[in-house]
Amino acid sequence: MDPIGTGQTEEMTGRFAPSPTGELHLGNLRTAAVAWLSARSAGREFVVRMEDLDRVQSKPEHESAQLRDLAAIGIDWDGPVLRQSERFDLYDAAIEKLAAAGLVYECFCSRRDIRRDIEAAASAPHGPPGSYPGTCRELTEAEREARLASGRPPALRLRTNGETFEFVDRLAGASAGGVDDVVLRRNDGVPAYNLAVVIDDGLQGVTDVVRGDDLLPSTPRQLLLQRLLGIEAPSYLHIPLVHGADGERLAKSHGATTLRELADHGIGADRVVSWIADSLGLAAADEPVDLADLVDRFDAAALPPGPCPAPDFIAAES
Repeated sequence: MDPIGTGQTEEMTGRFAPSPTGELHLGNLRTAAVAWLSARSAGREFVVRMEDLDRVQSKPEHESAQLRDLAAIGIDWDGPVLRQSERFDLYDAAIEKLAAAGLVYECFCSRRDIRRDIEAAASAPHGPPGSYPGTCRELTEAEREARLASGRPPALRLRTNGETFEFVDRLAGASAGGVDDVVLRRNDGVPAYNLAVVIDDGLQGVTDVVRGDDLLPSTPRQLLLQRLLGIEAPSYLHIPLVHGADGERLAKSHGATTLRELADHGIGADRVVSWIADSLGLAAADEPVDLADLVDRFDAAALPPGPCPAPDFIAAES
């Protein structure tokens, strides 16, 4: 299947797709480990993709550090690392296909405009609560020309009908959610995450998406884009995030949370791997294991369903 004429592979593949905007922390590494184990335990290939659409914060040095840390905990990958920043032509082709079907419109709203209109609307007419309220959906040609003349470049949105999508997550179980008029291209010309991830997963033949459960609400939007672009939907496994002692998702404020910071406190990658294995129910606490040792033990259905507490060894920063 090649939805937009770009040579889609048919291989069965898992993936890890970080944004190279900083170092990976323990939660990122734990998710990457699950993605790798899920693929390797099924005999599948595994790819790494850099989702470097953030032109300001994405840096080559962050990418190098992330790849180094993945290798340090025992993750390998097949083929070259793909970068979204090098694939704008593919995203543009998908947008053109959607536009030809009458499914794209220009949106001139600022974030402030959208917040104001959401607060003023009794309900979102084209999506779940909190969705973009459709302010620019039905602009007349005169209104459109006036907005263009003001100098504000438009974003591009997908014209939807408030569809609801049901799917079964391999850990969370049956899930459902509505879709809104999601952004396809930002007003600075950068493709939006939901479009780029759908295109790349399709063209890389990704059949096994493992990611943090903070992205679970994005799945219905991606299912719609997959349907519209003729891309087969992968299976989904959303992993609960790692939380600090305060119950909040892991962050720099919780202490030394990256391999580099932990090394400064005498904590090596081997101990991190042991913690990951223990947190996933794949090894006893402090059992010395390599990630490869866990391939035969991995069972997605047996993964702990709740938030994961950060390890005790993260050192508080002064």
